[in-house]
Amino acid sequence: MNDDTDLQRRTLLKASVAVGGGLVIGFTLPGLARLARAEAASPAFAPNAWIRIAPDDSITIIVAKSEMGQGVYTSMPMLVAEELEVDLHKVRIENAPPGKDYIDPLLKMQATGGSTSVRSGWRPLREAGAAARMMLIAAAATAWRVKPKECRAENGAVVHAASKRRLTYGQLADAAARLPLPEKIALKEPKEFRYLGKPVPRRDTPAKVNGSAVFGTDVKLPGLLTATLLRCPVFGGKVASFDGEAAKAIPGVRQVFQTEDGIAVVADGFWPAKKGRDALKVRWDEGGLAGLDSAGIERRFEMAAAQSGAIARRENDVETAFRDAPTRVEAVYYAPFLAHATMEPMNCTVDLRPDRCEIWVSTQAPAWVQATAAKVAGLPPEVVKVNVTYLGGGFGRRFEQDFIAQAVRIAKQVGAPVKLVWTREDDMQHDFYRPAAYDRLSAALDAKGRPVAWKQRIVGPSIFKRIMPQNLEQDGRLDASSVEGAANLPYAIQNILIDYIMVDPGVPVGFWRSVGNSQNGFITESFIDELAAEAKQDPVKFRLRLLDKHPRHQAVLKLAAEKAGWGGKLPAGEGRGVAVLGSFGSFVAEVAEVAVDKDGAVRVKRVVCAIDCGSVVNPDTVKAQLESAVTFALTAALKGLISLKNGRVEQSNFHDYPLLRIDEMPRVEVHILQSHEAPGGVGEPGVPPLAPAVANAIFAATGKRIRRLPIDLKSA
Repeated sequence: MNDDTDLQRRTLLKASVAVGGGLVIGFTLPGLARLARAEAASPAFAPNAWIRIAPDDSITIIVAKSEMGQGVYTSMPMLVAEELEVDLHKVRIENAPPGKDYIDPLLKMQATGGSTSVRSGWRPLREAGAAARMMLIAAAATAWRVKPKECRAENGAVVHAASKRRLTYGQLADAAARLPLPEKIALKEPKEFRYLGKPVPRRDTPAKVNGSAVFGTDVKLPGLLTATLLRCPVFGGKVASFDGEAAKAIPGVRQVFQTEDGIAVVADGFWPAKKGRDALKVRWDEGGLAGLDSAGIERRFEMAAAQSGAIARRENDVETAFRDAPTRVEAVYYAPFLAHATMEPMNCTVDLRPDRCEIWVSTQAPAWVQATAAKVAGLPPEVVKVNVTYLGGGFGRRFEQDFIAQAVRIAKQVGAPVKLVWTREDDMQHDFYRPAAYDRLSAALDAKGRPVAWKQRIVGPSIFKRIMPQNLEQDGRLDASSVEGAANLPYAIQNILIDYIMVDPGVPVGFWRSVGNSQNGFITESFIDELAAEAKQDPVKFRLRLLDKHPRHQAVLKLAAEKAGWGGKLPAGEGRGVAVLGSFGSFVAEVAEVAVDKDGAVRVKRVVCAIDCGSVVNPDTVKAQLESAVTFALTAALKGLISLKNGRVEQSNFHDYPLLRIDEMPRVEVHILQSHEAPGGVGEPGVPPLAPAVANAIFAATGKRIRRLPIDLKSA
């Protein structure tokens, strides 16, 4: 996913066409889109937005990214509005429909994830706005019989300064649509920016505050029924037999029937559907995973770690370096399975007709939704309309298609619009979990305490094997997502060997915020801290010496340490820890200040974050995303654990899979490094450094190493 090369080269503007008496500007990256058709129903161009300017001066920006709290309904229009010279707060926003022209070039699919929204849109969205601006100016200049350079765009209009004439974009739209596209597109210099790089209020905030925002669970249709689905609690299990008479007796229950997913109960509303489901009498065929438990999974990982794996990175001669070095450090680390625990449980509304299907859903992958629904319904994709609502949390969970297929299968039997709603327990016990990881690490230090060799064996399940097997490498043995955050270790260590052993215990796994960086970041940054301690060197200085060839890592590390007052005295029982990682095109360092009580209770008091995410669109969003990442990652570090017994997930709701409470929230400080580099991601890079920073702070406070999550000092 090398975005810098492609996105920073020329971006081709493909067409401007008159649609319904206005100007439409389409834009795309080289090789990703086809010419526009002039029909109003024509799909927009890739990668992710259109500009529509109507004669009534209304301006619509279509956003091909899902709003799940990360601010794309603000940042994406900012990119267009900046160059188009329009009032950001007056433009309208529409969601893009599924279509090949909306493929994100970094993800290679139409989806929201991987912290790619701004990265993939930075250049093409700005060029789209600039091209439209240039065409509108040219249209005005032609009408006034003056040179375009004598005119300027200003707040949705073109002005001729000398004569003080003014035409709005709406008045110019038809004429501009007849002009050829500019051969060269002039983008603003950063010093000219009106919006970019400045704090802008979130466009989605008012609707979320006043309750008018529509999430998937808010969808209402005439005659809408609600469905729940009871599934086998064991992965891969199925219904052996069931008695639905008691469920049918619940007032409001309309239908009870079996699907390939389980037993559906359809009712007038959620509560009777839930009560009907609770009344079902079911005998399960639990299948081959009925005996699965967490201890057995970890033993399986441990046994697999005795073998060699697929090579993720190899440099020079590790074995010789270990043989000749005076000091060797070894450790085993473990990170558990984790649930996504989105605030809005999975849901999907389907109106299925014989010749068409319409869906309302909070999804990160609308094109996949269209394809899934078409396949299940037996319809061509073009007659499946997907309406993307606000997402009540995504974190990778809403890439998945399980709840989409379930809803369409139910709709096929109901004969009316139906909304499938999962309970919190469904969400917790039928997730696609963050993969667990079992790592064996060893390092060799020379006489001066400098690491000369690093060996790491990563054992765990593969996400790509299930969802994208075509992305596996080395004859299907290497999953790049499982080794990210380790294989790209930035430290100057001459001899490195990192391999990966794929073990599938039967627990479904999926993308989880920051993916492999989350567990590997904890492991590598904790182990590098162990090496600093063994070398009797300051953890920050130790890292800085090994990052000579990585100035952006160094810069955020120095900034975070400075702002945190690194080296300053703390009370007894308190400590500071640090971690730095690069992921998703950005670089983040975090310093955690932790207090440990005599009984072993851990309180994180303060987290200082420094980020270099390249060119910044909205600094308020960057800060909010880093604060969110700290909250999300700290919850996982202190509390996150999905365990299994008898093939079942033991956790069911927030009482046994708790989230960070408001009184546990540390003070978070975010410092943004000024940069004119290409934009990096923001939503995910703040997650990986948090757990190791906290673990390293606990070591500084107590001398105890944390090598497994969640943090439990009693077993450390």
